[in-house]
Amino acid sequence: MWIGVWELLWERHRGKSMGFAAGVGLGLVYLICGLWDMLIFALIVYTCYQIGSRMERGEPAIPVEAMWRWLMDKWRLR
Repeated sequence: MWIGVWELLWERHRGKSMGFAAGVGLGLVYLICGLWDMLIFALIVYTCYQIGSRMERGEPAIPVEAMWRWLMDKWRLR
């Protein structure tokens, strides 16, 4: 039963699944080291999930261009 669920999840949401798995892996490494365990773990998992979700939609993982434009507008660096 669970194998079918995982196959369906992998088939329909590959980027999100990979991002979540990477987040859990990195989060577990951090949990072993300690310091604000739960909050940092949740932040790592959420960040990796968002990156996977963006990749799945065909968007860049980190929107560098949009961030650069925002900084230019914010600080008037033109």
